Amino acid sequence: MKIVVAGGDGFCGWPTALYLSQKGHEVTIVDNLVRREIDDELGSNSVTPILPLEERVAAWKEVSGKDIAVKVGDLTDYETVSGLFQELQPEAFVHFAEHRSAPYSMIDREHAIENHRNNVEGTLNVLWAIKDYAPDCHLVKLGTMGEYGQPNIDIEEGWIEIEHKGRKDRLPFPKQPGSFSHLPKVHDSDNIMSACRIWGIRATDLNQGVVYGLETEETRLDPRLVNRFDYDAVFGTALNRFIIQAAIGHDLTVYGNGSQTRGYLNIQDTVRCIEIACENPADRGEFRVFNQFTEQFSVQELAEKVQKVAKDLGTEVAIDHLENPRVEKYDHYYNAVNTNLLDLGLEPHLLTDEHLTEVLKIAQNNTDRVKRELVLPTVTWK
Repeated sequence: MKIVVAGGDGFCGWPTALYLSQKGHEVTIVDNLVRREIDDELGSNSVTPILPLEERVAAWKEVSGKDIAVKVGDLTDYETVSGLFQELQPEAFVHFAEHRSAPYSMIDREHAIENHRNNVEGTLNVLWAIKDYAPDCHLVKLGTMGEYGQPNIDIEEGWIEIEHKGRKDRLPFPKQPGSFSHLPKVHDSDNIMSACRIWGIRATDLNQGVVYGLETEETRLDPRLVNRFDYDAVFGTALNRFIIQAAIGHDLTVYGNGSQTRGYLNIQDTVRCIEIACENPADRGEFRVFNQFTEQFSVQELAEKVQKVAKDLGTEVAIDHLENPRVEKYDHYYNAVNTNLLDLGLEPHLLTDEHLTEVLKIAQNNTDRVKRELVLPTVTWK
């Protein structure tokens, strides 16, 4: 299958491109390399040293014997996007090429606007190019469970059956996004749904939970293929931050009382979910939504898991509760449905002590790369 992986230099995109290539698909990475520029902007870095994209791809060719094409380009430039679809005629377009950090979107007005511009405009360009140049192409779009917010009812997979004043309908599940990062992804979902209805595009919207882990079978083949590992308070997830804090002997900093609960999945399951979506495409005109996560944890539970594993490795760290820089509910109901991908064959990798130990050891081996001034939050919602 001819597959484009947009954002293929990123944390999820890179291992996905390798996995699909290893499975025999014809993969092209499209990336504007802005994530590396944001590292420079924030004075941050990946804990794991990652090579330039061209060198990564060359290393993959050397290790696997397989080619991955690279096109450096920006999805907000329609000439680039339209040319890409005309040239490649992809059968699937995997869209990771969006800003993914809630804190980054909340830095200031300019960052919020850039987040919306990049995400919404880029996705609209892709939709228009599919309509005009590759109408059979299946759009596999990475959204986020953050689109749903924290409703006091079960979170269904994209749609909900409701009865109102004696009438019934199946409607999009109501969204309550919690940041200016999650909001444009709601706009994306609406735009994609409209394009499916009006133009007959086929699309799968993957509302992904928080991804953890570092390595896949492919990235483990050679140190030059290692995935990036974000740890700062802007791009680092709670679990990543706890792991790095434990590695450097810092208190594990939980925001608020730690009862905030979310869906999580291993990076190895992310790449498998993409494969499942590509190999089981939506029908023409179908807007399909999968909730892409495997387990649910509170922030406090994650901190306690890391604390235990660190202790087993000989490091004692305390759990410290900070004033929450975000605006979110505590002690809330959270129960999300995630049956579609399981029904299609996903076999989850669960968050075990063995997995945490592996990642913590990698972090401990790279503590010289950790910039300690980036560990604590500086961006606040208010």
